[in-house]
Amino acid sequence: MSVKIRLQRHGKKGKPFYWIVAADARAKRDGRYLEKIGTYNPNVNPAIIDLNVDKAVEWLQNGAQPTDTAKNILSYKGAMLKNHLAGGVRKGALTQEQADAKFAAWLEAKAAKISDKEAGLSKAQSDAKAAAFAAEKAVNEARIEAAKPVVEEVAEVEATEEAATETIDEAAEKAAE
Repeated sequence: MSVKIRLQRHGKKGKPFYWIVAADARAKRDGRYLEKIGTYNPNVNPAIIDLNVDKAVEWLQNGAQPTDTAKNILSYKGAMLKNHLAGGVRKGALTQEQADAKFAAWLEAKAAKISDKEAGLSKAQSDAKAAAFAAEKAVNEARIEAAKPVVEEVAEVEATEEAATETIDEAAEKAAE
């Protein structure tokens, strides 16, 4: 029986959510699976991947073939590296302690990269908000400046009307005398 590590789609239309499963290659995409080894949520930035690395390595060592997308996810979480290091331990190229140390160092470096990306995204988001606020402020100031001549014109028209009214009143008083 050929086993694949692949994604099984869940979620609603336009909002996918995937389970990472080990399944018989002949089974349907969303059909029967042998074991669920994680989840993948691409709807957020950065994507949320919850993977049981040890189970994934176990399936890889038993001969399961990951699909292209599943292989990328396994590489991102370190399952492919851990499988590679386990192969080195089996062959005697390095000890289990050395393999664990290399994997731990890789995990720390990966965590640093992810935190830097999250910080960059939050900084970009706050910069975008600040730029939008500045643009809105400029539009409001321009609107206020555009309204000032209209207010001055209205004041001039009112002053002219008052002067005309006073002139008419004076003319009426003179005529009444």
